[in-house]
Amino acid sequence: MTNTLPPEDKYYNQELELLLEILPHEMVETLRNHGLDNLIEIVLDLGRPPEARYLDKTYLELGETPITQEEIAFVVNNIGAFSRDNRSGIARTLHRISAIRNRQDVIIGLTCRVGRVVLGTISPIEDVVRSGKSILILGRPGVGKTTKLREMARMMANEVKKRVVIVDTSNEIAGDGDIPHPVVGRARRMQVKDPLDQQAIMIEAVENHTPEVIVIDEIGTEAEAQAARTIAERGVTLIATAHGSQLESLIKNPVLSDLIGGIQSVTLGDEEASRRQTQKTILEREKMPTFDVCIELQDHDTLAIYHDVAKTVDGWLKGYVVTPEIRKIDSTSGKTRILKTNVRALTDKIEPKASIAMADTQPEALSSAQASVGRSTALVQQRYLKTFKVFLYAITHSFFERILERLQLQHLIVVTEKMHEANAVVALRGHARPGGKVLRLAQDFEVPIFYAKTNTQPQIQRALREALEGSTIGQQLIEKLMDEAGETAPMVVWLQSAEAEAPEFERETEQALSEVMVSLEKLKESGKAVELLPRRSYIRRLQHEWVEKQGFTSVSVGAEPERRLKLLPAKGK
Repeated sequence: MTNTLPPEDKYYNQELELLLEILPHEMVETLRNHGLDNLIEIVLDLGRPPEARYLDKTYLELGETPITQEEIAFVVNNIGAFSRDNRSGIARTLHRISAIRNRQDVIIGLTCRVGRVVLGTISPIEDVVRSGKSILILGRPGVGKTTKLREMARMMANEVKKRVVIVDTSNEIAGDGDIPHPVVGRARRMQVKDPLDQQAIMIEAVENHTPEVIVIDEIGTEAEAQAARTIAERGVTLIATAHGSQLESLIKNPVLSDLIGGIQSVTLGDEEASRRQTQKTILEREKMPTFDVCIELQDHDTLAIYHDVAKTVDGWLKGYVVTPEIRKIDSTSGKTRILKTNVRALTDKIEPKASIAMADTQPEALSSAQASVGRSTALVQQRYLKTFKVFLYAITHSFFERILERLQLQHLIVVTEKMHEANAVVALRGHARPGGKVLRLAQDFEVPIFYAKTNTQPQIQRALREALEGSTIGQQLIEKLMDEAGETAPMVVWLQSAEAEAPEFERETEQALSEVMVSLEKLKESGKAVELLPRRSYIRRLQHEWVEKQGFTSVSVGAEPERRLKLLPAKGK
């Protein structure tokens, strides 16, 4: 067996044909006519027309005639038996067929999930995988957890030359049938007859087959969590997924909290409580976590990495703000951008969340470790958020919340204490000193800052409106409000009141973009970097976008209020 794999398209085309063979002929013809690219799943429900679903969230009805019991039986007969978790598959493929049963245990619905070989999905975290640490992967369904597990198993077995055993509960990692799919390379696979036996098979794998790495999909019960701890304590590296989308949610999950060390209530003596400046009863981590590293899959291209689970959990229990390292795959170049670094330094020393809430009296709220977080080149989650998140600095929270309630925006605009999640910072100008730690942190994440001259509702309201207008997410939110709300709705009246200020904003924008065009000509002639005049953060963002459209690169330099763009010459010139 070689370390190389055939092209992904070869697997996809060959295995998709095997899936199509189990379906009624009429459905297959409709599918072929529409196209098979980006197909996710085929849904067959009794009494409803069959449906195909695609990656771009489009749906296709495979005919007008409702599905009959005979058609469901036709597919089931072509598949074979279902396991206790109502899953089945096709031998040596990655397809998964799941059944829905009625109260009489009769199958009345099928979900035929298309399995794909996707290579290169772990390139952004290859260094983490090769480190030999135990890794826990979290993420919502369909975000690619199992796909990454397959490639991790192949890499550890073929390239790192480790003894790898996959505990395959539903044959989803290595495919159905007795022979594992080639995508897992030299890794061995142990099948689980009944999902209730998974923890026993995990222990059996360690005791009988001397693995160096064990790969597990979907740890979901307390017994499985305890089995994972037993494996880790025997010196075996674990790579696993678990139910849950965020590491922080496991703290509140009594079934799976053991994966991150377990949580216990501790009563302190008066002297110790006074020394720690905490209540006498506190929460602490009970033991070392089963996993060293946690990777949250925020979407197919964005990952959040907690390099030290123990320190992360300790920080959360003490009320600290702990932020992960973010890695993002550039959709254009395919390269990985690290949007946040120095996570270990950050978790060594982090300031309590309370200090951020008191930012109006403590302007230097965040620690030096947070201020030293590496510079990012783009916002991390902005384009994926359903709400507009605002980080307040020295702004009275009650004033801000009253504004949202009065304008009926409390469900669309929320306050966040995590700078890396914020779409904008609203700050009190008198407290936002140039070079301050909070401002430097905002600059590191390229989060635009909007200022209120005084801590009053009119000034805060004006800064909020500027934040919305200066953000792509904010502009989309404004359009949604204008479309859905009536002309007399408070937020519409508020947004329309900005029209009187529009000419001034337009003039400043026009001047800033004109300056970019002139400076680009200078850059072309001289081949040397050119610095522009200082601009407000949302004007700079427009300049950045314009420079990028022209095929050049720009960075923001300097501290507020003198922060400005620097145009960089192309490489090799």
